[in-house]
Amino acid sequence: MRRVVVTGIGVVSPIGIGAASFWQSLLDGKCGIDRIKSFDPAGFPCQIGGEVPDYKIGDFVPKSYRKATKVMARDIELAVIAADDAFKDAGIQSKAHTESPAFDPKRFGCNIGAGLISAELDELTGAMTTARDDSNPNQLSLEKWGRDGMQQLTPLWLLKYLPNMLACHVTIIHGLMGPSNTITCDAASSHLAIGEAFRTIQRGKADLAICGGAESRINPMGIVRQQLLGRLNERFNDRPADALRPFDQGAAGTVFGEGGGLLILEELESARQRGAKIYAELVGFAASQDAHKITEPEPTGHSYGRAIENALRDAKLSPGDVELLIPHGIGIASHDRAELNGLRKAFAAELDRIAVAPIKPQIGLLGAGCGADAAAAALAVHSGRIPPARNTTRPIDGVKLNVHPAAREMKVGVAVSSVYSLGGQNAALVFRKP
Repeated sequence: MRRVVVTGIGVVSPIGIGAASFWQSLLDGKCGIDRIKSFDPAGFPCQIGGEVPDYKIGDFVPKSYRKATKVMARDIELAVIAADDAFKDAGIQSKAHTESPAFDPKRFGCNIGAGLISAELDELTGAMTTARDDSNPNQLSLEKWGRDGMQQLTPLWLLKYLPNMLACHVTIIHGLMGPSNTITCDAASSHLAIGEAFRTIQRGKADLAICGGAESRINPMGIVRQQLLGRLNERFNDRPADALRPFDQGAAGTVFGEGGGLLILEELESARQRGAKIYAELVGFAASQDAHKITEPEPTGHSYGRAIENALRDAKLSPGDVELLIPHGIGIASHDRAELNGLRKAFAAELDRIAVAPIKPQIGLLGAGCGADAAAAALAVHSGRIPPARNTTRPIDGVKLNVHPAAREMKVGVAVSSVYSLGGQNAALVFRKP
């Protein structure tokens, strides 16, 4: 099997646009969770979220492509921004930057995770109003929706909301023609996409790949769905920076955000030949499935733990080799307990030693954008610095965790990033210092 390294990182997040800004803000303990500003959240029990700072999408695409931004949903824009950052960070001139890229486009893959892209309400209002049932205006008539309502939508409306459009726009902008796929498995999407790209390069089907994911959950429809599932924090609207409390006795629900993280993976010899900066080597990947409830992880965490165990086995490493864990850590008490059970299964007594640094208290739960977690793991390996574990001040059930409220300097030879999703998909990635 060929060796695979990370040579480019692109991040868009509530604490900064660009991997450098994201990483420095993460180390500084900056929190990007605040009262929602993109719409009036007053009618919602949870009124806080992690929003990406203002940007102009035209600044991140070639001038010739700016017309296409009209059919980009927010999720697509986030992926396009992260991809632009990743290519620049990797020092790779793509079709977006030159007419003569220095790579074979047929050997450059693209695997991007996407979520359930929520439509903008103002785009649906006219169509929904037209499709009201004549006998009951509070109900939607499917017959009228098909006959009259859909006629109110722009002809290209659907192209804004298909999940494969994240990868579609990225590949068109940068001229990538290698193996490509879209993964839609909620918060596991990014890690599964990175894992698939990893295997593609290992097996010689590509030399490079851009991979990860992006999603915006700061949308009225998205918030309503999660509120109905009882997942959101309703108690910290006046203290947003303290709201998301992973593995903590004060956990009161999660907080959603928007953003994403994309990595450029490259075959080791290719990276060496072009003198690329190497952040970390990706040495292990595994996935598993709970086969439990759609809305709750399996309480013992055994399947989640198995994904980590198998990723370490894939890397030919043991729990004793791991210095850093970037866990999922979303601040829902039952989820956190299940995750801790899985971590204990995977790491046993070593869990007391391993530095644990959940980053969601600073950026929120990004869904398919959890590639930001993988980016943080690779950046920690490269820099020898560990982000703070914000808001984990009283670990649940007296569990001993190696967490610190401030960033630390520490040699990180091996880092693990692990996630799970609604529906029970689990995935883990193992990064090693090259």
